Amino acid sequence: MKNLVILDGNALIHRAYHALPPFKTKKGQLVNAIYGFISVLFRVIKELKPDYLAATFDLAGPTFRDLEYDQYKAKRVKAPQDLYDQIPLVKEFVKTLNIPIYEKSGFEADDAIGTIVSQAASHRPPVRSIIVTGDLDTLQLIDKNTEVYNLKKGVNSVAVYNIKAVEKRYGLKPKQIVDFKALKGDPSDNIPGVLGVGEKTAVELVKRFGSLKKLYADLSKSNLNPKLKARLLEYKKDAFFSYRLASIRKDVPMKFNLSDAKWGEYDRDKVIKFLEKMEFKSLTKRFLDYDKI
Repeated sequence: MKNLVILDGNALIHRAYHALPPFKTKKGQLVNAIYGFISVLFRVIKELKPDYLAATFDLAGPTFRDLEYDQYKAKRVKAPQDLYDQIPLVKEFVKTLNIPIYEKSGFEADDAIGTIVSQAASHRPPVRSIIVTGDLDTLQLIDKNTEVYNLKKGVNSVAVYNIKAVEKRYGLKPKQIVDFKALKGDPSDNIPGVLGVGEKTAVELVKRFGSLKKLYADLSKSNLNPKLKARLLEYKKDAFFSYRLASIRKDVPMKFNLSDAKWGEYDRDKVIKFLEKMEFKSLTKRFLDYDKI
């Protein structure tokens, strides 16, 4: 089975920016996020040996989630401008390697990833999709042909999640992660969930009933604790709204062609020129030693 590697661009840039010291070029340009992103990309190419490679990014402006819920991600501290200033150069490097970029106004990069994975699933023969990211939001997309390559800490420690790894960590199937978040909420994204329902209770409910929909369908005749049952009824609307917010979309209006993402055809001189312009001596050496990236 051939490998399709999908880069969660913004998540990797954020992880690199916060993990590396603020080093600059001789002209004073901050480039730590660019360096970290490229370093991760080179590592991914070496370890995962992609046959196809694609990148996704967030675009500025509100998404459909922001329009539906003005408190979505409201508690997150806005990243410094010098992080955002590095994103165009990351994209420039990605384009230099002829890696196609997928992004859509009104949607998050996760939605683009979900759509790519969904469209790639119909390819024959099937391909293995590997999502490279710095967070765990995409665990819900994991299936028999989809894995998540997650940077756990900084840019060096990695965990690879498949179906068994998700079940080991959460006691749930990947597709049940959304049901779990709908009940527990997600503080990082300010998704409310059901007030008073914590992680342990949320896991127990999802395991017992299978899904949020089945939980509420069977709630009236269940023998749950009366206080818990009353709380679930009181916050039913919040639970289903949270489910919608936490669900990664797979229907972003964009077309993914596997052939466009075929990896390996690029102008080596342009790549070297970019790396030298950024004064990335060690990355230039890694690239010159390619195929040992």
